[in-house]
Amino acid sequence: MLDIRFSRALQVMLFLAMAAENGSGPLSSAELAHKLNANPSLVRKLLVPLTDEGLVVCVKGRTGGARLGRPTDRITLAEIYRCAVGDKPLFAPSPGAEPVCPVTAHAGEYFATLTAEAEEAVLESLGDRTLADGVGELRSLCTGHARQG
Repeated sequence: MLDIRFSRALQVMLFLAMAAENGSGPLSSAELAHKLNANPSLVRKLLVPLTDEGLVVCVKGRTGGARLGRPTDRITLAEIYRCAVGDKPLFAPSPGAEPVCPVTAHAGEYFATLTAEAEEAVLESLGDRTLADGVGELRSLCTGHARQG
């Protein structure tokens, strides 16, 4: 099963970025959940590591909610990714087998190396992009679709 935590966390951050651009106040977990078509408890779980890292500020209470913790041009997609997935590797290894041949003896080590290289490439790519870049790309997509339709 594919992990969707990064996708969901990125969407939350994009919602908060757009709300900040529009001058809206904080968004509640219920509002964010509605936008994501998800449960508010899932949104709250996504917000915890984002808040712990200072990417989001959450205020409790009736008029509370979540807002960005710093400007969009100072939040990288790599930071959002790390908050969303934590230390979980990009790919999960298959269960070990009895080492009866070169493949079973060394496949785990080989796979770990491949996974580390892929993870490094993903983080490098995401580290070069900010949340501000993402908002800009979304706006370009909206403009492109408006011209086509």
